[in-house]
Amino acid sequence: MDAVLLARIQFAFTVGFHFIFPPLSIGLAWLLFWIMTRWIATGDALYYRMARFWLKLLAITFVMGVATGITMEFQFGANWSEYSRFVGDVFGAPLAAEGIFAFFLESVFIGVLIFGWKRFSNKAMWLASLMVAFGATISAFWIIVANSWQQTPAGYAIVGGRAELTNFWEAVFNPSTLPRYFHTLDGALITGAFFMMGVSAWFLLRGEHAEFAKKSLVFSLALALAASLLQLPLGHWHAVQVAKTQPVKLAAMEGLFTTQTRAPILLFGIPDAGQQKVHFAVQVPGLLSLLAHNSIDAEVAGLDSVPRRDWPPLALTFYPFHLMVLLGLYFIALTMLGAFLYWRKQLFTYRPYLWLALFSIPLPFLSNELGWITAEVGRQPWAVYGLLRTSDAVSVTVPAWQIMLSLAMFVALYSFLFAVWLYLVRRTIGAGPEGSREAAK
Repeated sequence: MDAVLLARIQFAFTVGFHFIFPPLSIGLAWLLFWIMTRWIATGDALYYRMARFWLKLLAITFVMGVATGITMEFQFGANWSEYSRFVGDVFGAPLAAEGIFAFFLESVFIGVLIFGWKRFSNKAMWLASLMVAFGATISAFWIIVANSWQQTPAGYAIVGGRAELTNFWEAVFNPSTLPRYFHTLDGALITGAFFMMGVSAWFLLRGEHAEFAKKSLVFSLALALAASLLQLPLGHWHAVQVAKTQPVKLAAMEGLFTTQTRAPILLFGIPDAGQQKVHFAVQVPGLLSLLAHNSIDAEVAGLDSVPRRDWPPLALTFYPFHLMVLLGLYFIALTMLGAFLYWRKQLFTYRPYLWLALFSIPLPFLSNELGWITAEVGRQPWAVYGLLRTSDAVSVTVPAWQIMLSLAMFVALYSFLFAVWLYLVRRTIGAGPEGSREAAK
């Protein structure tokens, strides 16, 4: 196989696997802080039990995220040395900031949360929960900065065939940083909230830890509803940014082959790159122009605006994007139904909804992965948009067989790690919150 394709597959696999854990960590961290705040304010022992239980699941996930995140950075020097040579001056700054200002903050205070009970005051533990949530959130910011610079590079100059940093703040706040960051962060909140909803629903379905489960379900449902609704304006903001700075990506996302005014939104269709048409298209005329450029008569660039060799892979951009949107609408519908059932005092007893909440646990994880695929595949064939092609970014000295061997090793190792994570999560959930057995006696 081609070394470039293998290097892309390996990086996609390792990053996609790692991306399972940070969104859950961020979402659970903010829910934990909320629970800790209620514990400090009320002194209610139920909140203490909730904090201890959800902290265990957060810690397991955090450790797995650290273990799987380290390998990604080594790949820049191994499989992508030409990329590292080209962008090292720019790319290194946000990665260093993430390590210095965010990762160590998060790591230190999650250690305090794990080992500090009865060693520190309650308020100190509350502060530690805030620092964990804040550190996880800031860590995500610097990672998004690094990736966003690849999408919309700014604050640089090309010197001697390399991109050199000329304005740190322009590079940090490049055109796509804030839309992508808030869109991703909100997805993390949805992930954590749906995870807590599903686990709480499981306890209620089994008739175990009822008061704990009811309180956790209400907390998580409130966050899930707010975060799911917030994705509507955040997703729109991000799409408008893509329309301005990466119009070819937007064309691939919407299956728009021809540059046109009054461009339609595609509700359903099967894009055919060979024939350059969409089969079975169901469209809303003019809506894409209106949403992307605030005018129904605005021109929207199609795939025909660039040479065919500069097209992103169409299917891998189009289908993940539309599946992500469908999942976002499902999240809104499910959480609004939950709010209605809570208002009707049926949330804790309506078993079909509890089953839905349980089986919906994997869906935000899937949505995150689909969004990442849309963003990264839609950037192709560029490693750095408009500056460095992916085919020119790969290491020239690493043969395909070595990449294949390391990919097989990653698959085996990560399969084992995923099984370990699932085992630890299941064991923790099976044990239930602390004090449950004593309280039942």
